[in-house]
Amino acid sequence: MLYQCSGVEPPHREEENVGISYVEFEDEAGILRRYRKHVNGRGLVATTAKVDPTAFVDPTAYVDPGAEVQRGARIGPGGWVEGEAIVAERAVVGVNAHVGRRAVVGRNAVVGPYATIGRDAKVQNGARVPREHTIADGDEYRASSDDLRRLGLAA
Repeated sequence: MLYQCSGVEPPHREEENVGISYVEFEDEAGILRRYRKHVNGRGLVATTAKVDPTAFVDPTAYVDPGAEVQRGARIGPGGWVEGEAIVAERAVVGVNAHVGRRAVVGRNAVVGPYATIGRDAKVQNGARVPREHTIADGDEYRASSDDLRRLGLAA
């Protein structure tokens, strides 16, 4: 230890909270929203969002207030999960993909790059949404037989 000499005291240091950093944004309604960097990937997660520590959130991705990203899910570069949306276990949100408000992306589902999942839409467990595909507000996107076979769920 550096300060073992008798009569020598270590310099006084103010305690610092260096583990958490916050970023604030003003939303469309003029409300200030606070985001923190997620432990796995360093993506920006609203303080009121629920993101499992095993989920990966790319540094350029956002998870908005009230959203939930479950165990083992991945939010890719430029991905955006709007408020109150759910990205279930092991689901993947691709590059620059957008999950709308209150939408649900099922377990093991894949949202392709540049795809858009509309408000209140649902992506079935195991479904693969193609690149640049748009699912309209309130619609449901079902898994194909190939998607189900890939997961070992088809006969």
